[in-house]
Amino acid sequence: MILDTNALSAVADGEDSAMKLVARVERLAVPVIVLGEYRLGIAQSRQRASYESWLHEWIAAVSVLDINEETTHSYAAIGLQLKKKGRPIPANDLWVAALCRQHSLPLLSRDCHFDLVPGLRRLGW
Repeated sequence: MILDTNALSAVADGEDSAMKLVARVERLAVPVIVLGEYRLGIAQSRQRASYESWLHEWIAAVSVLDINEETTHSYAAIGLQLKKKGRPIPANDLWVAALCRQHSLPLLSRDCHFDLVPGLRRLGW
């Protein structure tokens, strides 16, 4: 399972329903894009030190998915499909969707616009 930024935040905050979903999966991954968005958020947080400490420990237990040449094919295909439908999604989320497709993993996210991406399975909590 791949975590979107809102899912990573929910896990960091110990939200019970998100934690239960994460605990059941065999492979847990975080896109490098999500990691960047999350670090930007904690850099502005009053609880910066505790979140950074949590992230340092937690990130060692998951896979960080990098964008590579293969990812760009999915990015372009998904972007074109959504543009033709008149339903584009934010660029960072397009990268996340491309990584989900590339790695054939579902996405844990509260963002319903991921439901527009053909072949992507979004899980909510």
